[in-house]
Amino acid sequence: MCGRFIITDTAPDLAAMFDVEHEGENLPEPSWNIRPTEQIPIVLESNRTNPSLRRLESARWSLIPSFATEPTSKFPTFNARAETAAGKPTFKTSVKSRRALVPATGYFEWHTEGTVKTPYFIHSDDGLPLAFAGLYSWWKNPAAADTDPARWVLSATILTTDAQGSLAQIHDRTPVALPEEWWDQWLDPATEGDQTLVDAAVAASREVVESLDFYQVAPITGNGPELIEPASKDSV
Repeated sequence: MCGRFIITDTAPDLAAMFDVEHEGENLPEPSWNIRPTEQIPIVLESNRTNPSLRRLESARWSLIPSFATEPTSKFPTFNARAETAAGKPTFKTSVKSRRALVPATGYFEWHTEGTVKTPYFIHSDDGLPLAFAGLYSWWKNPAAADTDPARWVLSATILTTDAQGSLAQIHDRTPVALPEEWWDQWLDPATEGDQTLVDAAVAASREVVESLDFYQVAPITGNGPELIEPASKDSV
């Protein structure tokens, strides 16, 4: 799973990195401790223009399907299992044509032994940002007036898959981190997504995931660069 992650790049940096043509409003600032339901930057391609327009937008991290009557859900939607996403009512419409990239400097994961949970910071071996395979949705708040600009809510989720190799020692799930050569295909709204596409994305992510590094960090509280410093003997 991925329940906390960080993104230290600014919006202009991300726009340049992902060849973004339009930057949305109110993009979130860099954060070292992003929690579900908080705002995150995502990259998507609008299918309302021809050719499609690549955009950097702010989204709620926990997907709200378009058919929902309220933003909260009985089950968490900040992650979606890659193995079943295309068949789940909450995610299947997004798999079809509303796919996104979620930039990340890295993410936190906890290894559990008994009642003890040990946090680790997981990141690329070259220090470059990761691009998680994500899904997005637009939800119209039925309680908001049609004249309310906040009536439309953009939300997103991160796909996860089985962890392999050394990462499996920490947790059995990991985000699907896409290689750069897969970004265009994943974002293209003209490509009709199905489980076959998701499975191919997971297969393409394996090389990226296997190259990730990790180390133990101190208990995660607050929000600052100290959260990704290796744990000292005094803090463990």
